Amino acid sequence: MVYEEVLANARTCVGEICKACPVCNGKACGARIPGPGAKGTGTVAIQNYEAWQKLCVNMDTICENKPVDLSFEIFGQTFKAPVFAAPIGAMKLHYGDKYDDLEYNDILVSACAGTGIAAFTGDGTNPAVMEGATKAIKAAGGKGIPTVKPWDVNTLAEKFALVKESNAFACAMDVDAAGLPFLKNLTPPAGSKSAAELKEIIEKAGVPFILKGIMTVKGALKAKEAGASAIVVSNHGGRVLDQCPPTAEVLPEIADAVGKDMKIFVDGGIRSGVDVFKALALGADAVLIGRPYVTAVYGGAADGVEALTAKLISELEDAMAMCGAHSLKEITRDMVR
Repeated sequence: MVYEEVLANARTCVGEICKACPVCNGKACGARIPGPGAKGTGTVAIQNYEAWQKLCVNMDTICENKPVDLSFEIFGQTFKAPVFAAPIGAMKLHYGDKYDDLEYNDILVSACAGTGIAAFTGDGTNPAVMEGATKAIKAAGGKGIPTVKPWDVNTLAEKFALVKESNAFACAMDVDAAGLPFLKNLTPPAGSKSAAELKEIIEKAGVPFILKGIMTVKGALKAKEAGASAIVVSNHGGRVLDQCPPTAEVLPEIADAVGKDMKIFVDGGIRSGVDVFKALALGADAVLIGRPYVTAVYGGAADGVEALTAKLISELEDAMAMCGAHSLKEITRDMVR
């Protein structure tokens, strides 16, 4: 199955709002929430994508001719490439009736593990979502990263028990989900966390902890203070706050500030292996890709995930070879402009 077939199939079943566009750039869905769009003006998702497109790569083929190694190591695990599927939830609300969250995660986690990468899984107010996600991760030999919302302490304790049972090699929190409407007005409250609160949470997680939703050096330093093992530079695809800068714009300064102390992921509008290369050159260790993996699952289930992953890996491998980088460590900032 090739990726063009995946897209064509997805257009028949991905709901009324997502158009399974040839390139997911945020323009067709705009500010459509429910749906895959962005908050407010809907421009943040568009700007995320366009920021990567404004960057160019510097070709340099006067170098040794040898194979390219894309392998990525983190927290004792080795993956085929520095590419991860991002956490996405509320599938029926945003993407139509074909899959619920449990069915989506079952396919995504298993398929990503089968292709040599891993998936972050989503969370929700329905406890069954995290229960199903962690079961899928356990079935995949722990090759997945359950992602919790910034719940109250008691709810998080229940979630962490599931994480432990899953044998997941890491756990994440999309702390920026404080901006999601469904998290507001809950009792007990869910939402923003102080560095002190996060430190206590991270100590109780029991596995390397990743904080998702970092957009400033100040935020990255707070994550470091709290004891996070990694961060995700992310504006949640523009879905939690309008008028945020694109992730490509803030990534270099954040990488300069904390890149020696923790692993850095980035997401937001990354749509090709060349985009992955650009992100690595700007200081990321790996990337998360969200909406295209939704399209892959809806358009081809496990085969769709394999087709998208193969496309991304092939494009990244080609970009590295043509820019003179034969391993991830050889990718440097002067390879983009």
